[in-house]
Amino acid sequence: MDKSSPTQLSRRAFLQVTASAAGGFVLATSYTGSGSAAVAGAFVPNAFIRIEPSGQVVLVMMKAEMGQGISTALAQLIAEELEVDASSVRLEEAPADDSRYGEPLFGGLQMTGGSTSIRGAWRPMREAGACARMMLKEAAARRWNVSADQLTARNGAVTHLASGRKASYGELATEAAQLPVPKVITLKDPKDFRQVGKGLKRLDSRIKVDGSAVFGMDVKRPGMLYASVQASPVLGGKLSKVDEQAALNTPGVVQVVQLTAAVAVVARNTWAARQGLAAAAPSWSDGPNAAVGTADMIAALDAAVQAPGAVAAKVGDVSAPKSAGGKSHDARYHAPFLAHATMEPMNCTVDVGPGVAQVWVGTQVPTRARAVVAAALGLRPEAVTINNQLLGGGFGRRLEVDFIAQAAEIAKHVRAPVKVVWSREEDMQQDMYRPYYVDQLNAVTDSKGAVQAWKHRVAASSIIARFLPPAFKDGVDRDAVEGAVETPYAFPSQLVEYTRVEPAALRTAFWRGVGPTHNGFVVEGFVDELAAAAGVDPVEYRLGMTKDPRARNVLELAAKQSAWGSPLPTGQGRGVALMHGFGTYVAQVSLVEVDKEGELKVLKVDCVVDCGFAINPSTVAAQMEGGIVFGLGAVLWQDITVAAGRVEQSNFHDYRVVRMNEAPAIHVHIVPSAEAPGGVGEPGTSAAIPSVVNAAFAATGKRIRTLPIGSQLKAS
Repeated sequence: MDKSSPTQLSRRAFLQVTASAAGGFVLATSYTGSGSAAVAGAFVPNAFIRIEPSGQVVLVMMKAEMGQGISTALAQLIAEELEVDASSVRLEEAPADDSRYGEPLFGGLQMTGGSTSIRGAWRPMREAGACARMMLKEAAARRWNVSADQLTARNGAVTHLASGRKASYGELATEAAQLPVPKVITLKDPKDFRQVGKGLKRLDSRIKVDGSAVFGMDVKRPGMLYASVQASPVLGGKLSKVDEQAALNTPGVVQVVQLTAAVAVVARNTWAARQGLAAAAPSWSDGPNAAVGTADMIAALDAAVQAPGAVAAKVGDVSAPKSAGGKSHDARYHAPFLAHATMEPMNCTVDVGPGVAQVWVGTQVPTRARAVVAAALGLRPEAVTINNQLLGGGFGRRLEVDFIAQAAEIAKHVRAPVKVVWSREEDMQQDMYRPYYVDQLNAVTDSKGAVQAWKHRVAASSIIARFLPPAFKDGVDRDAVEGAVETPYAFPSQLVEYTRVEPAALRTAFWRGVGPTHNGFVVEGFVDELAAAAGVDPVEYRLGMTKDPRARNVLELAAKQSAWGSPLPTGQGRGVALMHGFGTYVAQVSLVEVDKEGELKVLKVDCVVDCGFAINPSTVAAQMEGGIVFGLGAVLWQDITVAAGRVEQSNFHDYRVVRMNEAPAIHVHIVPSAEAPGGVGEPGTSAAIPSVVNAAFAATGKRIRTLPIGSQLKAS
């Protein structure tokens, strides 16, 4: 962890920081002090902080709040160095602006995702707060004609103890705004932290409880109309016929908008729009994907994984002769297409005016949202204002802008603000899905069962090639192989290959940690197979393959907390999984029970997480719990399938999520650490899936290599 030390800063580039974190994340952004002073006399030292004459501290949020608690954690970082109470900080969404809020990891794109927010903000946010504090102290020093070293900043005020003089930040705001940005910023020593590292209650809890929180679905504008939309059920299809008059005859309907591959019915309320859409009874020309089914897409992946792919990692020679008495082990794993199924379906409100447009939407990529709206309306990006709202779940879905572009296309035909809302069925069947993965693994072990050679081939679509083309290099999608290239284990020889295979009838996208969620299942499942083949306890087998002290620590703690190895009733089993990703180490032990009919229930999950320094331990625990529950749905039931080019699942009755009565007891232990913070949004999900699969084997002796578990444990 960094100590209290000066940081050299130029005046014009207040924060030209490179914040390196575990996992390779780097944030290097120039904050020039050009933030907008929304209140006369406000002090705006940088792009993140505004202090109003009233003393109100405003945090301009460059990250989207989608339930992960990032707004609270960032407020803690700012408030710690600024010496104000984090709970008093007011939150405000940042405008769409790559120049001030872009992240180099994502090509300079303003974006929330990849469990990167805290990893990147850990130092810059502290420096933003420290810079403001220093400028306020300097303003007081000049007012009282004393040295700033004689002053103390605490609880939103500067005090000169010798004379008893005191001035609030609000009183000093105008004077501080006239000062130059200091060239050297000194951070607090972490041992002096009073707020960072503490379990502060979520700052957005009250507004969500009392109903005043505004999500995209809650937006209301004067004269606003509502649109219900249906797109071609087959990717590549086109609108063929629509009964426009029947829709217009529906009370409340005012307009029908026909697009090439979709139709929208615009009405004075959502119910009328939905009724009008049903009356319109659109029909479709299905196009080239009309005959595509899931089996076709799986067959293409199965064929591709049999041939060598682009090399993602190579250590030693996996084909070299091994020790006498060794064995070869082979396995093929399948992980299905998955939907995001956010609680808040896709929605977007657009108001088109003369040469300008306003957009209200919950998005993880504000500047991309602005760009697609501008393109749809023929405007300059600067003429489009994105008003980012709270997100009712993201999981990667709101990294995409397809629904925003569609809303803009509809809005340009409507002479009023229009809110476009997808039904749950439209949201499920027009999603951009987690890719289907087929993995071929081979390991050669010595006479004692220790791995001598490890070979892993991955076949799947490439999200990176579409989403961030410059990052797709040498035929390898680094996201698809994350968790396969860098495992917690040290293999004497290792080869990881990747083959890109795009599905014919579906679009694919990020899904709460794409690579690690599938590679955790594959790697940890195969490691468990090797342990069983060697007759070695799964925890001991893993400990024998890793020398990483943080990995060993979380694994040993998880085994201890779960009473690993203690006797269990017939039909119960424990499964373990170890992962390192997003700068975080996680070990989980799941306890499951399988009844005589083959129904599996997860009874308990013990989760040990080492995420480096935990900014807000309460949020870390909540993220682990939520991630685990999210992963349980995927491992037990979830599967997107296609027939005749159409997604078959349509709602939660056939795309099942974990219900409250099905949630296990979850115990989260956070390892105290002075390491740089890691990410916590996705590791819980990544470890949950393999721990349950391995527990199912322990309970039944049946090895699961294809998800979801579903009926695979049913008695034959």
